[in-house]
Amino acid sequence: MCHLDGDQPVKSKEIVGKVLMKKLLPRSPQTLPHSPKVVSVAFGTPTNPIVMDLPQKDGSTYAAPPEVVSPTTSTPRKWRIALYSHDTMGLGHKRRNLLIAQALGYSTLPADILMISGMNDASNGSMPPGVDYLTLPALYKGIDGQYQPRRWDISLKEIIALRSQVIRATIATFKPDVLIVDNVPRGAVRELDPTLEYLREHGTTRCILGLRDILDDPAIVRRDWERAANDEAIRKYYDAVWIYGDPSVYDITRECRFAPDVAAKFHHIGYLDQRFRLKFADESATIANIALPPGRLAVCMVGGGQDGARLAEAFARSERPPDTNGVILTGPLMPAKLRQRLQGYAAQSSRLTVLDYLAEPTLLLEQADWVVSMGGYNTICEILSFEKRALIVPRIKPRREQLIRAERLQQLGIVDVLHPDRLSPIAISDWFAQSWASPLIRDRLDLNGLNRLPQLLEATLTTDHYSTQHAS
Repeated sequence: MCHLDGDQPVKSKEIVGKVLMKKLLPRSPQTLPHSPKVVSVAFGTPTNPIVMDLPQKDGSTYAAPPEVVSPTTSTPRKWRIALYSHDTMGLGHKRRNLLIAQALGYSTLPADILMISGMNDASNGSMPPGVDYLTLPALYKGIDGQYQPRRWDISLKEIIALRSQVIRATIATFKPDVLIVDNVPRGAVRELDPTLEYLREHGTTRCILGLRDILDDPAIVRRDWERAANDEAIRKYYDAVWIYGDPSVYDITRECRFAPDVAAKFHHIGYLDQRFRLKFADESATIANIALPPGRLAVCMVGGGQDGARLAEAFARSERPPDTNGVILTGPLMPAKLRQRLQGYAAQSSRLTVLDYLAEPTLLLEQADWVVSMGGYNTICEILSFEKRALIVPRIKPRREQLIRAERLQQLGIVDVLHPDRLSPIAISDWFAQSWASPLIRDRLDLNGLNRLPQLLEATLTTDHYSTQHAS
């Protein structure tokens, strides 16, 4: 791989992600009639096992899911799973939860799934039977990290109060068996606190926190988590924390030095393989319908687009290899004035196309010979899943998460990195001029997180103490 920041190449070594999950216990001892015996449940692969020690009243072995009985009709009903994402900057959180909902919806786990999202385009993805969504009034997080209403001229306090009440009322009525919270333990501006406290006092809902592989610089994570009292929230409300990543790339528990009792709930389950998205892609949106001239394909992706115009313009002005089509996916959040500027570049070149939005961008990325992108979690997972040669120009504000992720993968020889301070059309042109083979990734990194989710949830829901409470 080439290293545009002057770093010395690092030899890659065989990486085997090993995940051990232990003692997924109920929220508090009071939920158990007496001390449970523990049995182990193992699944996964020989090189990437997951072992969960699950409490059983009578020491019985792990069994198939019990019949779930509706308390009002005495007839079987499906498990209920709710997924929350606060969605204040970009599309990453919503797209991650949408992929999880799709995977669970098409799995053998019988479940009704509710997505609670801060983005109003959750319906743009293909929804399997049994999956529905609730859209919250939208928040926006600026480059300074401050929240504000995205569309309304009201105070932050008012919109948070409204969102919080909607979430609590929805959860109280839906009565999920599992609540999976994305990234923010207490929600945006602690909007989840009333819901979490309600569930602790009144429900048997299992609460799972799902985190991307990297949050931010460890010192910043510790500072922010202390201010938000996130450790306290995990101790008090959450049964487990699932990390959607491979500790061989970044071990968040070691890097961030969480308290031992908090770290004990953290479990790396593997990156989420984005090839699964192709199962739900609209065939009418395939690359053939973009009407590109014959030739190779270079793709520029900037996430939601609200801060990606500089990268997109540098790509548009770069010199790409001969007979290569360039496609820029601006994202729906890029300001219209900046999109129009990019369309001006495309009007001057038959080999440059600008798309405002593509419901399933993996259709485009699957066909790409080169990828130039920012370094968000979902985009990186797409690059890893399709084993694409990629130049990452990471966002560095308000968080350094993308930079850390890109540099770790660069050290493994998987991607190339260009710091945004050095971004220019010439730098991208120089990268295109290099001749390197696409990296081999899937045999080196753990990308099995998505496949494991139904098994993890089934194991969570079928512990004897929980199943008995649920059916009573």
